[in-house]
Amino acid sequence: MASRPTVQQQARALVIQQSLQSKRVSLVKSFGAKLLATVQAPAAAENNMKQACANVAGAPPVAKGVALAKRAVAPKPGQKKVTVKPKSEEKKEKKSCSLTSVFTARSKPKDQILDIDASDVDNELAAVEYIDDIYKFYKLVENESHPRDNIDSQPEITERMRAILVDWLIQVQTKFELSLETLYLTINIVDWFLAVKNVPKRELQLVGISAVQMATKYEEIYPPQVHNFVFLSGRAYTHEQILIMEKIILAKLDWTLTVPIPLVFLLRFIKASVPDQELENMAHFLSELGLMNYATEMYWPSMVAASAVFAARCTLNKAPLWNETLKLQTGYSQEQLMYLKVVYRKYSDPQKGAVALLPPAKNLLPEGSSASQ
Repeated sequence: MASRPTVQQQARALVIQQSLQSKRVSLVKSFGAKLLATVQAPAAAENNMKQACANVAGAPPVAKGVALAKRAVAPKPGQKKVTVKPKSEEKKEKKSCSLTSVFTARSKPKDQILDIDASDVDNELAAVEYIDDIYKFYKLVENESHPRDNIDSQPEITERMRAILVDWLIQVQTKFELSLETLYLTINIVDWFLAVKNVPKRELQLVGISAVQMATKYEEIYPPQVHNFVFLSGRAYTHEQILIMEKIILAKLDWTLTVPIPLVFLLRFIKASVPDQELENMAHFLSELGLMNYATEMYWPSMVAASAVFAARCTLNKAPLWNETLKLQTGYSQEQLMYLKVVYRKYSDPQKGAVALLPPAKNLLPEGSSASQ
């Protein structure tokens, strides 16, 4: 059997146990202090950073109510003190600018672009959802749909003869109260036929009659009968001659009558101009004058229509003469519509008699008629 420990051994064991307990408590306290210091370190660093920023931006820091003195750095021997003098420009007070002022300066106000189809949204016949695509297509094919140099290839037909024929066709359109679409399509058919076939002088009116007969069938609900055109021609041509010429023209044109005439652009551009009745009538007047002028054949139908609207606005002193809405809808700027400006300046010179500055001849109108008729 094991012997029982003596009193001395028990006392020594108790001392060792107390010593170990004391070391264990000390170790736990040390670990807790380190853990607490680790947790508080980021917060202390943040407070130190804020204090440093405050010291830089504001007054000198205060420690226990006493302001810390600035440290003076003594210059090294032989080192000169450099003094930077501010420039005179830097002394001037800079203008304060805000974010709003910057945006205002960068975005100068421009002409507002109007939605000219907003009033026709509920009108199914206006085809608002397709109207932009329709006019894009017209712009693509207009170069191929209008003739050029048709008179130069004619041995007997002159520009004056063509102008007389167009003037007579306008009378026919007025007599039968035909639509403007019929008139413009008639002129297009005549010019196309003159571009592809030589026409004797005696048959020029026959071509015009057959062209208007075709255009009325294409555009009008109730087109005039052939015998009406025979009567208008003073019976210079028979019923059979008109029908035969109609077939010849259709064959030469390959039965293609759907073309973008100047009127389809003119109506759109007038709408974009937000016109009154006077402006609308003036634009149509100038456009029909262009029909009789052979020189307009060298320009695209859209440019002729845009020029008519621009000239009408200039004539009636509309302000502005051209805006962003018209530029967007027509595709032309004001500068692109000023091709004849050089001619105007030339004949405004006193050496040329300044004939371009003379007022229009009002005595060309019949007696008793007014300019509004």
